[in-house]
Amino acid sequence: MDWSECIEEKIVKEAKADKNLALSLKEIAKIKIKSADSLSEEFFISKISLLYDALREILEAIAIQKGFKIYNHECYAAFLKEILKMPDEANIFDNLRKTRNAINYYGRKLDKEESLEIIKKIKQLIEKLKDLA
Repeated sequence: MDWSECIEEKIVKEAKADKNLALSLKEIAKIKIKSADSLSEEFFISKISLLYDALREILEAIAIQKGFKIYNHECYAAFLKEILKMPDEANIFDNLRKTRNAINYYGRKLDKEESLEIIKKIKQLIEKLKDLA
């Protein structure tokens, strides 16, 4: 799905930039990152969920500061690619989204090694984006 489709389908709407909401979202993301980091490696599925949520909240903070409210995760990939001009990061995010959905909705099981690689990718993307939020 591209950005124009997201707008046409009303999955993205223009919104008033809201600095307080962005700050709140960033704080919640920090708490989720801290929570994920406090878990031992055996809870890698929970770490993935918490870190993915933190990543999505950082993206939401960036979007709201740019005047957009995004209502689905697929359109965050379009936002990264077309608005932020970060196509590589958009592809990484979209793959993470698919993996997260497979875990949450389809019961996909991951081994520890694959999970640790996914956690690494999420953290790298968070690091790239947190200064934009």
